[in-house]
Amino acid sequence: MTLKLQMIGTGGAFAKSFFNNNALIIDENFTLLLDCGVTAPMALHRLGRSFESVDAVLITHIHADHVGGLEELAFRMKMQYNRKIALYIAEALVMPLWENTLRGGLYQEGSITSLNDVFDVRPLQPGTAVDISPGIRAELIQTRHIPGKDSFSIYFNDRIFYSADMIFDPELLNRLVNERGCEVILHECQLEGHGAVHTTLEELLSLPEHICKQIYLMHYGDEMRSYEGRTDSMQFLEQQRIYEL
Repeated sequence: MTLKLQMIGTGGAFAKSFFNNNALIIDENFTLLLDCGVTAPMALHRLGRSFESVDAVLITHIHADHVGGLEELAFRMKMQYNRKIALYIAEALVMPLWENTLRGGLYQEGSITSLNDVFDVRPLQPGTAVDISPGIRAELIQTRHIPGKDSFSIYFNDRIFYSADMIFDPELLNRLVNERGCEVILHECQLEGHGAVHTTLEELLSLPEHICKQIYLMHYGDEMRSYEGRTDSMQFLEQQRIYEL
């Protein structure tokens, strides 16, 4: 079954010309929101969508450009739409998301005292694939980002790799393509500077050509336009455009 991908934003954490790197994965009548950053509410509004049109959300890691919109999502679902949206998240992130990120804004004595009061929390284990919808199967793969902060990339339908923020991991990419049949790689990309906690364009360009041809670049900075035509066979994902995967 063909999935559709629509990036509601393609920017890195500090980009101002692009919304946060969040996406919609669409399976016929089912829509999965992949990360929900600070700009997600506005990005959806620009598309003529609202949170009501989203069936579930999946979080890769706890940084504001990936979870900063969850407070509004939770309040709108509870107060406006009167339903709990399914929240797919690594089990290791459930408690930190509530205690370290959302509790300060969402807590209401006697009403909202845990993540389960506003979300249908569905904890995930890395390496175990789950069916999110009839056409969306997701497997978390733990990838390195910042020491002490868990980050999980996703392998969709045993053929599509969607990277979280991550340090360059050529062994993983080679294994996915050469051993697991990966056909599409949606990869975050730091265009300039040393990749201390992100994967750089220079590092991705060092991959074998047959892998580069599968890569679409996202989570880039405001300087993206000056890099058009400088990425060899890799392509930039475009904000709002709908891709068939």
